[in-house]
Amino acid sequence: MLEQLKAAEDRYEEIGLRLTDPSVVNDNAQYRSLMKEYKNLTPIVAQYRELAAAQQAHTEAGELLAEGGLDHELRQMAEEQLHESQKEIQRCTEALRILLLPRDPNDEKSVIVEIRAGAGGEEAALFASTLYRMYLMYAERRGWTLEPISASETELGGYKEISFSLEGESVYSRMKYESGVHRVQRVPDTEASGRIHTSTVTVAVLPEVEEVEVEINEKDLQIDTFRASGAGGQHINKTESAIRITHLPTGIVVECQDQRSQHKNKEKAMRVLRSRLYDRMLSEQNAQVASERRSQVGTGDRSERIRTYNFPQGRMTDHRIGLTLYKLDAILNGDLDELIEALITFDQTEKLRASTEGAQ
Repeated sequence: MLEQLKAAEDRYEEIGLRLTDPSVVNDNAQYRSLMKEYKNLTPIVAQYRELAAAQQAHTEAGELLAEGGLDHELRQMAEEQLHESQKEIQRCTEALRILLLPRDPNDEKSVIVEIRAGAGGEEAALFASTLYRMYLMYAERRGWTLEPISASETELGGYKEISFSLEGESVYSRMKYESGVHRVQRVPDTEASGRIHTSTVTVAVLPEVEEVEVEINEKDLQIDTFRASGAGGQHINKTESAIRITHLPTGIVVECQDQRSQHKNKEKAMRVLRSRLYDRMLSEQNAQVASERRSQVGTGDRSERIRTYNFPQGRMTDHRIGLTLYKLDAILNGDLDELIEALITFDQTEKLRASTEGAQ
């Protein structure tokens, strides 16, 4: 590990020098690429330097005690330094093991989120709307940009399905834990007897990919246009600006009717199609690596129930890590950081355990 850390520090210093070179500064693509690498290396190098400082302090304290001849006060100070530096070495080592875990190559990507009502009819559609609002408010807290792509609204203001993109810093690294089945238990407004209903909503989080990452042959596409419509069939506009793209080899169908421009709707639909094809490719790869899937939080499978939102008890339970929080209102208002940090920590711990077992 120390050789890996020294190499990382050398590379960090090399990039630091290159970032001051006018030819690099003026090359936008190269500058962005180096800045991204520099940023990723920064926490590793900072932690490595803290480890080196702790090791130096530990060595110095040990040498002082070994020499002997210290008065009581100096000996006490040296023993304290030895103890504290040992604790710091352990802390830095654990932190570095996590930082050096293989990074998910998609973590830095923006995402496309698809929310679909499952079992429960109108109540499920209303909860799909609640989840959309939750993600919208979380995006505002994180400083991300949310852009609607398409929506199928119901008469009561719910969504049969809704999709949107989220752009910002490391969006996928936090949102990837939202994929799966979300279950809600509550008394619907339309329920006269006060009976609790259980409904489900499926969330899919797809890393957004560039054209070069997924090659799509135009001959494989069937593109249809139609009039965009809102709830109850009310027309949003009178021109055929909505787009439906069918990818013939896979049967994947994507619709977009958010924009009044046919060209813009096609552009958005192609973004979604690329992400779905990329997600399909990743799923096939993951299915071949069973040990890797066991080290993840859940499987990312759309059919996996990941979370329950219980309104009568004001609680949210994440079944993957056994975490229950009695702050449902705050969570639904976008306060997701405590939950997501717990999922990240659990994920890192599992991967660390798996890598340790693999090294034995």
